[in-house]
Order: sequence, then C-alpha cells, then structure tokens
Amino acid sequence: MKVIEKLNAIKNKEMTARENVENFINVIDEKNDSINAFLENNKAKAIEQAKIIDKKIANNEEVGKLAGLVFAIKANINVEDVIISAASKTLDNYIGSYNATVIENIIAEDGIIIGLTNMDEFAAGNSTETSYFGPTQNPAAPGRIPGGSSGGSAAAVASQMCDIAIGSDTGGSIRNPSSHCGIVGFKPTYGTVSRQGLLDLSMSLDQIGPLSEDVSGIALALNTIVSYDESECTSIDWNAPDFTSILDETSLEGMKIAVCKEFIDVTDEEINKTVNKAIQKLVDAGAELLEVSFNHIDLCLPTYYLINYVEFFSTTRKYDGRDYGYRIEDVCGDEVLRRIKIGSYISQKEFSGKYYKKALQARSLIRNEINTMLENVDLIVGPTVPKLPYKIGEKLEPLEIYAYDVLTVIANLAGIPAGSIKAGEVEGIPVGLQIQAKPLEDLKIIKAMSVFENI
Repeated sequence: MKVIEKLNAIKNKEMTARENVENFINVIDEKNDSINAFLENNKAKAIEQAKIIDKKIANNEEVGKLAGLVFAIKANINVEDVIISAASKTLDNYIGSYNATVIENIIAEDGIIIGLTNMDEFAAGNSTETSYFGPTQNPAAPGRIPGGSSGGSAAAVASQMCDIAIGSDTGGSIRNPSSHCGIVGFKPTYGTVSRQGLLDLSMSLDQIGPLSEDVSGIALALNTIVSYDESECTSIDWNAPDFTSILDETSLEGMKIAVCKEFIDVTDEEINKTVNKAIQKLVDAGAELLEVSFNHIDLCLPTYYLINYVEFFSTTRKYDGRDYGYRIEDVCGDEVLRRIKIGSYISQKEFSGKYYKKALQARSLIRNEINTMLENVDLIVGPTVPKLPYKIGEKLEPLEIYAYDVLTVIANLAGIPAGSIKAGEVEGIPVGLQIQAKPLEDLKIIKAMSVFENI
C-alpha cells in the first residue's frame, strides 16, 4: 500500500491511526535491536497522538493532511522532551526543550512522531558508522553500510518501521542512504524548508528533507514541511505547488533530461548500466534525452569539504560542556575531531584567504556552471552514488570515503533540489537514480520520479 493510500484508508475509517502506530511499534520491537535504526522512542506519546486523531475521525471532525501517518526523525532535529544526541556522546543527556519548525508543521497536520533515528555523529560521515551508538545495518543489503549521514532514517523506512522519515542533507546525506537502501529520498531547494531546530553541520549547505518507500510519501511530506519561517534567516517565502498533484502522471512528453559524461566517468561500470536502464524508462515515457558537460567535477569535493570544515568548526564552539552535555573535543569520535581540527586550522587568519575564501570562489564557479547546464534542460539525471555500499567495519581511508559524495555534493553547493529513487540493483544491492533541477523546480523532480514509479 502506498503512503497516500494508507492516509486515505485512515481518513475513510478503513484502518485507525492507532493500528498504524502499533503495527510500526511491533516492527521496531522485532527488528531494531539488529538494525539499530532508532536511538530514541516516542512510542507512548505516539499512541496518545493516534488516539486523538482517531477520535476526531470518528466524530467526523476535520483532520490534518498527514492524519495518522508515522514519522521517524533524524537525531539532530529538535523534538520536545526527547534526547537529541546527534548520535554523539557530547549530547547524550541533552533533552530537546522545543520542537523544530518541521516538527511543529508535522504535528499540526496530525503526523505522528514515533522516534529519533541513528546517524553519523553530528552528521559528519556518509556511512552511519561514526555514530557513538554503533553502526546501522542496511536492511536491503545486510552486512553493508546503509549510507549516511541519515542512515538510520533510511533504514527505518527500508525496514518498514515508519511511513516517512525526516533527515538532513548537507552533501548527500538523504540521497546517499536512499540509494544504498533502495528507497526514495529528496533534498529540496535550499531555503524552502526551515532549518530552525536543526543542529548545524554546515549552515550554508544543510537542508532538511523527507525519505519514504514511495514518491507519494515524499510529496505528502513536502506539502507540510515546505513553508516560510520568518524566524529562520535562510527561509524562502515561496508559493509552493501541491506536490501530490502529479502523483498519477505517466508521461514526460515535452520534458528535456540530460546526462553528464563526467558523472558517468567517475561511476562504476555496473552502476552506470543499471542507471542507464532507468534513464531509458524516462525516455520511453516521452522525455527527450540530451548530453551536458561539467568541467569542474574535480573541484567539487575539495570545495565542499573546505566549506564544511570551517562552518562545522564554527557551529561546534557552542558545545563547550558548560550549560549541557560534554565538551565536544573531549568525547567525540575521530571523524568529528578531524573536521574540528582542520576547520580550526583553516579558520586562522593567515589561512582563511588561502583556503576558505578560495573555496567560496570555487563554489560560485560550480553554481554558475550547474545553472548553465540546466538552462536548456529540465532535469539532469544520473547515478546518485558512484560505488556500492561497502561492508560495515571495512577500513577505508578518509579520502576514499569522501569520494562517495562526489555526485551528491554538487546540489548542496549550488542550492538546487535533488532526489534519489531506486534505479535497480547490482549484485542484489540497490543503486539510485539521482535527478536534479533548477532552484524552485522541485516539482519537476517529483513528477519524473512519479512517472518512473508508475511505469
């Protein structure tokens, strides 16, 4: 059953919100010890929320757009009265004192929060192995990483522990695990979803977004979480479309999509073969296929990580152990400490011009070229991640791990929307098709993913 079909079933009294919650609680109780998708549960409050929704439906009262749907939330997004650890020892006793804007929006539409999911510590990683609470298993490829940093959110969806999960995406942290776990993930245009209540990794790159088993779950979530927030400095006042309006589409007639040779060149051959078959489905649905070129792919990773290091160092200065938690440098893992130390070094006055300011210049170059690539096409399509997920515990050098991000950081550097949907499998392991569009043309991606799913 698709997420939107379940929503309608709850509203039409064919099933109850409480039944939906309890079904997921049973799955969590059965599977979470082995998968480690959830760090914190909100089960008691979730059942109480469901009872209230069911009472409103029974009395024929108006209910919200998400009535009875169950959400998992990444552990770096504030939920009131729940431990918001960001998967770090630093904050393992920090209880959220308020709800992030996205949480307020979800609850206002009768969405139900069932718990907080595992992640890379402070979102610094792409495997969920850097979590203080241990790695998350990939339900679609047992023994392998689920990707990250929103790996717990992706695993919760893939193992059917929730209807929709909310993650954050700084350089691919929603799309990467969606690809590895074989689900749908979406990073909206920068600024269209409020970041108020998100624990920053890199504020100029971070974006909150949804993950789900099907496109209808993504569309329903976007209809709720895309909103203007005057309390958040990057928020865009956008007259957003109804993302559910195109869920029944089966044609891409009149749409131009493009592949990029440079994206193909950095991707493993078997993944390219699978992704090419997925792209052909879009062509069969009526899309015109073109080719574009991107001359700055070698700049993307160093640009992204230099900006990330500096902004992460800045945001972690508040974790000094005085008012709550522990001093971050005293208890954090190796990857977080690496980023803090490099960020501290680059932030020094004598180096900021040499590294950080040049990274900002390179970012402008990348953004301009991406916008040029998108001038005459509607979408850029290609692989989400260039390699298959590696085995949990496998030792890779930091630069080898960072290379997994080469195709996803581009959307964050440019501020454009990007989604990932399962293209197929290689050796029984899911691989994703990434679709990118111009800023504020998020609906075109949802349409393409809907058509792909429907055909």
